[in-house]
Amino acid sequence: MWPDPVTLTGTHVSVTPLTQTHAADLAEATADGDLSKLWYTMVPTPEGVPGEIGNRLAQQAAGTMLPFAILDPSGKAVGMTTYMNIDAANRRLEIGSTWYRKSAQRGPMNTECKLLMLRHAFEVLDCIAVEFRTHRLNQQSRRAIERLGAQLDGILRSHMVMANGTLRDTAVYSILAHEWPAVRANLEHRMQAV
Repeated sequence: MWPDPVTLTGTHVSVTPLTQTHAADLAEATADGDLSKLWYTMVPTPEGVPGEIGNRLAQQAAGTMLPFAILDPSGKAVGMTTYMNIDAANRRLEIGSTWYRKSAQRGPMNTECKLLMLRHAFEVLDCIAVEFRTHRLNQQSRRAIERLGAQLDGILRSHMVMANGTLRDTAVYSILAHEWPAVRANLEHRMQAV
């Protein structure tokens, strides 16, 4: 199994293996801002959280995903993220299926979470590339990915059927191993400014 479950801890956030014990916090988190009503994302409803956790854990058992709960400094789960589309043979993965409760957005948590996950991917797992994907129309997510230093690889047109029946054009970004030192320096600088 690659990668192995791990807990990554920073100042503002911890990323820990997802379990059903996080369900109550995550149900509260998804209700904060009615995140499941954003048509261009795939955030579960509060009552759908246990099923979403079960789905992510099943994908972990199949070796295609490593799901995490995102914890604030008090230890409360405020969101989810994953290593997904894992390609161990080519040392590639995607950081995705990420969401935060509304009150945790636009602060240092996402930057530090991505710094921790990228550092682990490049410096421990020896990844060649790390991808990020989002709906072409999700401008908030695209801006956040671009602020990390990821480069747009392209748009996969009519890539997925969304829950509401619309077709998703998927914007694909990546950071390559040789780009990581500059991306790391940028993220570390941004964290010093908080």
